[in-house]
Order: sequence, then C-alpha cells, then structure tokens
Amino acid sequence: MTQPPHDEPTATSPAELREQVEQTRHELGDTVQALADKSDVMARAQDKAAALKEQTTAKTAELSEQTKAKAAQAAQMLQDKLPDPVQDKLALAAQQVKTQTAQAEQLWQDKAPASVRDQRRPLLAAGAALIIACVLLRRTKR
Repeated sequence: MTQPPHDEPTATSPAELREQVEQTRHELGDTVQALADKSDVMARAQDKAAALKEQTTAKTAELSEQTKAKAAQAAQMLQDKLPDPVQDKLALAAQQVKTQTAQAEQLWQDKAPASVRDQRRPLLAAGAALIIACVLLRRTKR
C-alpha cells in the first residue's frame, strides 16, 4: 500500500512539487472516501434493502400478471365446458357477487381508516395469489 521513497526527486521546480503534492492529496482523499464507504455498514444495508425491494416489486408484478393470465385461461376453459343452464346460474351469481362487492367496497371506504385502505391492493393481490396457489397445489396432488 505504501510506496517506497523515491531516490531521485521527479519534480524539478517548486510548481511541479506543489502539483505532485496536490495530486497525492487528491488520491489520498479518494482512498479515504473509498474506505469510509466500505465501512459504512448502515448505508450498504440500506442499499441492499432498496435493491431487494425493487426485485420484490418486479417479481410481484410478474407473478400477478401470470396469475391473471392463468385465471383468465381457467375461466375460459370452464366456460367452454359448462352447459347453458349452469352458465346462466353462474352469470346470475356473478352479478350478485358484483353487487355485494360494490356494497362491501362502499362500506370499506366509509368505515376503514385511511392507513388501512392504502394497503388494500397489495393485500388483496397477495391473498388472491395465495388462493390460486392453494388451488393449483391441490390439483397437482390429485
């Protein structure tokens, strides 16, 4: 790390010597800053946490899209195989679910605290993904 002393001075004038001193100071400052950055565990941990959060967000979005695509595919396959009377009953049930969902949404907006309402979408996405994963796991076990 340390350099041996020079036998012969390379600077021939005081101006060159000053320039070498300034360059050495600059290099030493860079080295000290690099060492300080390496020893700053908290900053490195925060950087790592930010990177992990970004990766998690990207993976969640990817899995959400895959889940939506598989759900749409399953719904289409189910709809193709069901007889018309059953489809009619399902359509009526779906309409009732939509109505009740709208009522529940309104109740949620009226009664839930704002801090809880803001976290609803990630929670719903995680819950839906969990339900779909359970269904898929049960199917693969059969």
